[in-house]
Amino acid sequence: MNIKITGKDLKATDAIKEYVEKKVEKLVKYFGEEFEVNCTIKCERNEQIAELLVVANKDTYKAVTAHKDLYAAIDKDIDILEGQIRKVKTKKDRMNKEDSLKQKELLNSEEKHEIENEVIKTLYYEAKPMSVEDAILKLQEKPQDIFYTFINIDTSKVNVVFKLKNSKNFGIVEPE
Repeated sequence: MNIKITGKDLKATDAIKEYVEKKVEKLVKYFGEEFEVNCTIKCERNEQIAELLVVANKDTYKAVTAHKDLYAAIDKDIDILEGQIRKVKTKKDRMNKEDSLKQKELLNSEEKHEIENEVIKTLYYEAKPMSVEDAILKLQEKPQDIFYTFINIDTSKVNVVFKLKNSKNFGIVEPE
């Protein structure tokens, strides 16, 4: 951590330097010890202005605050910088997560291309004779299922009842 404090029209006292160093310590949790801080303090009219510029990991963060009290301006700058740092960190984490998901999908698609035209999963079930209405009730009992296979008692043929995309209505597959 490298801190440079500059005063324009205002002398940077030891107390101010210690206060800035103490407050900048909060930023260590985001960058470790690998960052630089340039602090410029100046006085304009009745207000004192604190400007903090942080350079870390090729990123630059800047906060400028004017206040009657220089210490309050420094506090406000640190709060602003922390907000900026959290925002950038969250954005980077989200991008990294999306990139890793895209890579995972790419790997999965590559794996899918390896196996083609083969049965890779078999499900066994018992087809019981029942009416279409009973089959719909059985399907509604299992919300995770999207279809239910049964023997239609009216036609004695295997039918499939399935949920439509709107999840309110059903369809039926019936052999000719």
